[in-house]
Amino acid sequence: MELTHRFTVPLGVEETWAHFNDIASVAECFPGASVASVEEDTFTGSVKVKLGPIALQYNGSGTFVEKDDAAHRFVVDAKGKDKRGNGTAGAKVTLSMAAAGETSTDIEVLTDLAVTGKPAQFGRGVMQDVSDKLLGQFVTCLESSLGQAAEPEPEPVAEAPAAPSAAPPTPAQAPAPAPSPAPPTTSAPPPPPTDDAIDLGATVLPVLAKTYWKQVLAVVVIALLVRRWLRR
Repeated sequence: MELTHRFTVPLGVEETWAHFNDIASVAECFPGASVASVEEDTFTGSVKVKLGPIALQYNGSGTFVEKDDAAHRFVVDAKGKDKRGNGTAGAKVTLSMAAAGETSTDIEVLTDLAVTGKPAQFGRGVMQDVSDKLLGQFVTCLESSLGQAAEPEPEPVAEAPAAPSAAPPTPAQAPAPAPSPAPPTTSAPPPPPTDDAIDLGATVLPVLAKTYWKQVLAVVVIALLVRRWLRR
């Protein structure tokens, strides 16, 4: 299954290329993904996926099989397996960059995806729409991350000279009363941990509804007609 995505990020091509070579930093923006280790051109990690009540976790590794610094292009071969044996996933990802002016970069991602198990029940059209939605979340996070990297650091502000200390009170002056201690404040409990897994079910359902709403509507109408006929 071949998928194609194109997008633009607000940073020069050299800075963007350096950022994408830091695979752990890039993975932080992809929903459900985490990198466990990086050794030269090989990395290991996992991707969490929710498919309704079913939770999948693909553990695997990836390798940069091609990398061209001059052309700003690399190819990654990644493979993973669900830890409960519910399927496998493999992808060959080809990413290329081109300067779009001095402060932005056009990126093209070609993915040759192979999936087995429960996620394989979705066809290419649905997988393309789902990956588009997930990539939209990824690009939004990436734009924010690269935008912060592109902002110049603020210049340090010189400190104003300290004001001269007040003269000590004379004996005739009465000391001010000490302020009463403030009541102790209780800190709010920390928020519950959030599940960062890709909710594939929630992502797929709107896509299926948009794609197959006519078929679903026809089934509902037929069911209502049959129910009305049986009540006669």
